[in-house]
Amino acid sequence: MSDKDLSWKFAEEFVIEPAEMAVARQHSLEHGIEAISPAVGAQIAILAAASRAATIIEIGTGLGVSGLWLLRGASAAVLTSIDAELDYQQLARKSFAAAGIPANRVRLIAGHALDVLPRMNESDYDIVFIDADPQSVIEYVEHGLRMVRPGGSVIVAHALWRGRVADPAQRDDTVTGYRALLREIAGSDAVISALSPVGDGLLLLTKVSD
Repeated sequence: MSDKDLSWKFAEEFVIEPAEMAVARQHSLEHGIEAISPAVGAQIAILAAASRAATIIEIGTGLGVSGLWLLRGASAAVLTSIDAELDYQQLARKSFAAAGIPANRVRLIAGHALDVLPRMNESDYDIVFIDADPQSVIEYVEHGLRMVRPGGSVIVAHALWRGRVADPAQRDDTVTGYRALLREIAGSDAVISALSPVGDGLLLLTKVSD
């Protein structure tokens, strides 16, 4: 294992996940859902805390792991979470309740994100977190940048897609989509961007202007 791989492994294992996230993660595994890693969770919690986020949209509820991390960082925020799987959202609601999060701080919307997002308000949110269908990631980011206020952030999980984005030999549609997104973002003056190797890759965008 290379020094970089050892450092990545050390950073991943550095985070001690709170019990409520660990339980939600175990339930996710039982249902075949790939939740964000604890290291990714810690980073998005820090971003939520640093920005003093009050309004957060999550695209991809899963069983609540990422939502729990976001609300851990933003202790007074209201989370709106969108997922096409109603059964998953019902389990996520139980995860939020078990963590002591009041029901009025979590709004779960069951539906396909590309149908729901056009109805969401512009420049009205502090954070948009994206962990959903990778084939639609570019559209999700476009909606996210429309919905966040200037100074708000769009966060994209799995931006290195299983280590394949950095490998020029990989050219499937998902990898090509992430590469196109990264190229477009790198050349944009409308955002400040950073790409972290934590987890499966975490793309961080802060909106500079409308």
